[in-house]
Amino acid sequence: MTVHYIVCRIEKDRIVDKEHEEEKRQNPDVGDEEKRPEEDRKRPADAKGATGKATGEASSDRREEPAARPEGDRPERDQQEPSKEKKDDRSKDDDRNFWTGRTTNQDQHQQKRPSNQQQGPKFDFSRKNRVALGFFVFLIATFTFMLFSEGSTMGTQEVPYSQFIRYVEGGQVNAVEIEDRNLITFALRNNMTATTRIPYDDDSLMDTLMANNVQITGTVRGVSFLQIILQMLPWLIFIGFTVMLWRQTRGANGNVMAFSKSRAKEYMDTDVKTTFNDVAGQKEAKYELEEVVEFLKHPIKFQDIGAKIPKGVLLVGPPGTGKTLLAKAVAGEAGVAFFHMSGSDFVEMFVGVGASRVRDLFEQGRKNAPCILFIDELDAVGRTRGSGLGGGHDEREQTLNQMLVEMDGFDTKTGVIVIAATNRPDVLDPALLRPGRFDRQVVVDMPDVAEREAILSIHCKKIKKADDVNLNRIARATPGTSGADLANLVNEAALFAARSGRATVTMDDFEKGRDKILLGVAKHSKVMTPDEKRATAYHESGHALLHYHLKNLDPLHKVTIIPHGRALGLTISLPERDAYTKNRSMLTDWIKVCMGGYVAEDLVYGETTTGTSNDIKQATDIARRMVTEWGMSDLGFIGFGKEDEPLFLGREIAQHKDYSEDTARRIDTEVTKILEHAMNDTRNILTEHRDQLDALTEALIEHETLDDAQIRELLGFDPIEQTTKFI
Repeated sequence: MTVHYIVCRIEKDRIVDKEHEEEKRQNPDVGDEEKRPEEDRKRPADAKGATGKATGEASSDRREEPAARPEGDRPERDQQEPSKEKKDDRSKDDDRNFWTGRTTNQDQHQQKRPSNQQQGPKFDFSRKNRVALGFFVFLIATFTFMLFSEGSTMGTQEVPYSQFIRYVEGGQVNAVEIEDRNLITFALRNNMTATTRIPYDDDSLMDTLMANNVQITGTVRGVSFLQIILQMLPWLIFIGFTVMLWRQTRGANGNVMAFSKSRAKEYMDTDVKTTFNDVAGQKEAKYELEEVVEFLKHPIKFQDIGAKIPKGVLLVGPPGTGKTLLAKAVAGEAGVAFFHMSGSDFVEMFVGVGASRVRDLFEQGRKNAPCILFIDELDAVGRTRGSGLGGGHDEREQTLNQMLVEMDGFDTKTGVIVIAATNRPDVLDPALLRPGRFDRQVVVDMPDVAEREAILSIHCKKIKKADDVNLNRIARATPGTSGADLANLVNEAALFAARSGRATVTMDDFEKGRDKILLGVAKHSKVMTPDEKRATAYHESGHALLHYHLKNLDPLHKVTIIPHGRALGLTISLPERDAYTKNRSMLTDWIKVCMGGYVAEDLVYGETTTGTSNDIKQATDIARRMVTEWGMSDLGFIGFGKEDEPLFLGREIAQHKDYSEDTARRIDTEVTKILEHAMNDTRNILTEHRDQLDALTEALIEHETLDDAQIRELLGFDPIEQTTKFI
């Protein structure tokens, strides 16, 4: 006991000394202040100053020792390697933080936290978690109790039944306890207890026990706690499921019936805010929508003069022109509640769900007025009624009917404005477009040169571009592209730059990105035989050569015999300006270009391949539309064939003719005349310039890809300024 006390005392003193040393290291002045009074009392006054001076000099020398210590013994390489490793680790941490949603500033903030702050795990003790935790503790307690209750009988040894009979016949058993005529617990004369099981119905057991004067007791097995739990568990599960179902179904807003509620999402102030400054171009569309925003912000100005804002605004335009982006800008500028959902969210397999969701959407709008309801892809639910195969009682039409009623049923004084977007205004129901509903259509068209440059400047703010990047040149070289196409172009250029290991995006990256968008991914792994490669080269050379002998075509951009997608070769031409119409000469020359590959194969091999199928289809479609739609034939100013497109039928199936058989023969004759005339001109051009066709083919076989400048140099044509090239 004394030794134990001494050891404990020594250990305690060691811990106290260690804590005192740590405190001195953290506060070095504390120890000096404690020692200083004792030294002052022992030391004379005159020696006190000298000692203090000497002490000060000594301490000053100690402080100067680290500065005098040589630091340049290590080579610079050893000093730079840790910084490089730290840089690599930092880049890895940045990549990891990008996907986890954390920033470097957050990590630094966490590293600057004081060490004495507890950073243990945080538990969410909400109601559901408390119930789960209580159930888990209950299970642990139950199994612990069962373990110890079972363990109380584990000390009893179990012996074979034959051994038990020998104990009885030998007079070593004092008493037995038979449980359920199966389990026997017996006590020996040496106060040991053991158990055995009766393997069969032994009628002579009682006689044997009575003959050896053994005390006999019979018991029945009691019900264990585990059995009670197992018997009650199905009832507990049933009761719990019933309570859960009751809680979900109570009230009109139960979760079980939530499928009939609107799925509109509210635009929150915490979302990424988009304003009209983030939308380049589209001045007219922004003007129309700014008027709506102004009405929501300052309604008195409109009401005083007696003006009424439109109940519905329909954004119409090709895909990718920014209709949804304009709606986001309205949400960011309006400063009022903004609910948005898709037209397909109204349609479900259950009858009446779509109409119920429409009612719930407009009810949300009235409760949160003033507000804006935005419905994207309106054509999914707003198609013309009565044109489908299912008649007029399908679910979609009931949803549209409810939408018509709701839009005509609420007043603009409530401040609820509906904005919708579609790229198919021709299939919308006329009742949806009448005044009082979607009575204003805002056309969101393809951007022009100035708007494309503004769009590129917005998207290029997110990337690091080189000094040689000329956005005006890129805008002039990309006519006919939408805002989504330009965003994709900028992203592809940035991906090429990152893949090449450069820190900035150059014009060459933009050129590669555009080629990838136009041509697709090149399949260098596809192996072609020399004969197939030469036939493909002749086919593409026939297309490309016609661009230099026909006057009404867009300039050639690039020709390649590297497979892209399902095509073995491609010939790409790009327009130099935004073209809104095409004349007969342009269409006829384009038909000749489509025939170039077919004629080249026929001139060289005397037969054609299946690779001309798409060219034939394209040329025939243009020639037929010239006759039936555009009046570019001897039949004159007349249109043939009225197109109708029901809900479930395609355009070709639904097309029907409203002319006689004789007129149909005349149409076919005119189409054939256009194609034959174009075929003769194409054959004459390629036959006359066969040497250029062979030279271009050999160059394609050698280089696989040629652009306009290379072809002009090869064939001896005058060079021109390449307005469609970035570099």
